[in-house]
Amino acid sequence: MTADNPSPGDTQTDVTALPAGDGVSVRRWFAIYGLYLLAVGLPLAVLISRQGWTWQQWRANPSELLASTGPAIKLLAFAIYISLCCTFLPLPANWIVAAVAMKQVAVGPDVWTTTLAVGAVGAMASMMANLNDYHLFTLILRSRRIGGVRNTKLYSVSAKWFARSPFFLVTLFNILPIPVDVVRMLATTYRYGRLQFAAANFIGRFIRYGVIAYVTYSLGNKGHWAVLGLLGVAVVLAAFKALPAAMRAIRRPATNARGD
Repeated sequence: MTADNPSPGDTQTDVTALPAGDGVSVRRWFAIYGLYLLAVGLPLAVLISRQGWTWQQWRANPSELLASTGPAIKLLAFAIYISLCCTFLPLPANWIVAAVAMKQVAVGPDVWTTTLAVGAVGAMASMMANLNDYHLFTLILRSRRIGGVRNTKLYSVSAKWFARSPFFLVTLFNILPIPVDVVRMLATTYRYGRLQFAAANFIGRFIRYGVIAYVTYSLGNKGHWAVLGLLGVAVVLAAFKALPAAMRAIRRPATNARGD
């Protein structure tokens, strides 16, 4: 079983039977990540150079100059910043999501366009940053001393918990506004498939940044409402996830009673 080909049903129940190699090319990933940053950074540099301001002016007052640019420059700058926000470079992300989503910044003509643009660009950039984390953690875990964490009791318990619903957990923890995402580390240690990992990260961050963008555009600089909105979304998702199991638990006694 390779990292990109998990067993059917998106679960891997045998947490001790990990393959000897992780099947991850860290060098290839860094090449992809570098090309991605180049693909975003070059258009940004070209567009900025056409604004008529000198680089000295940009260095002296970047926030005011950026606010007066068009949507493309704002979204490209936003994408590069979010692409760098990871465990190894723990830059705060939610503030810039709110900043680029403010009505006066004019990334979009209305609340829905702004929400979709900020959510999609931010989710893609964050997915790249989290994939960068995945590969850096993989590189670190190749050390025999650090990789030995898989032989501990704590990891065994955590991996069994993660194996029950890995995609849902990765998605949920990307929605929650928490500073350290332990599930991301666990997914790497568990060798969860990178395609599923990337998809869960994108969905989770799209929801998180979309909620922040919508609230910020609609209500202005009132971040606490965005946080409450994210917590509400997380609770609803968790409830929908737990509901089928609860229904089965309720029906089981009734079925057993009829069988008796």
